[in-house]
Amino acid sequence: MNKEGPVIIIEDDEDDLELLSDVFRELNYTNEIRFFDNGIDAFNFLEKTKERPFLILSDINLPKITGLELREKIHNNEDLRLKCIPYIFFTTAVDQKNVIHAYSKSVQGFFTKPSTIDDLKRVIRNIMEYWKDCHSPNVIT
Repeated sequence: MNKEGPVIIIEDDEDDLELLSDVFRELNYTNEIRFFDNGIDAFNFLEKTKERPFLILSDINLPKITGLELREKIHNNEDLRLKCIPYIFFTTAVDQKNVIHAYSKSVQGFFTKPSTIDDLKRVIRNIMEYWKDCHSPNVIT
């Protein structure tokens, strides 16, 4: 896990993208933020880039392939799996079946998008601080 690497956000809702962009800017994290509006483009980027992203925040309901399908593709790709990129679902659609499926693919978190900007800041800060403090098998300092 590269704690200084980019944060990959996979979200197709423009309003949510704008809110997340504003929150990351206000929280002053130095990580670059890379936005993708579908799982195929995100997967292609992850497969080809030499960068080691810090973490992935993904919606479940995405065009082309779902967030669950994307997580499975990443989980089944040995090169990407070895990069130890935390994969976190950040979605409005929460049901037990999706949560169980997500964790069966070794997802590292499942969060509901908060309804207020203050709660959104709190959740993003908690996610970022947790992973900044966390150790992984391939820590890059």
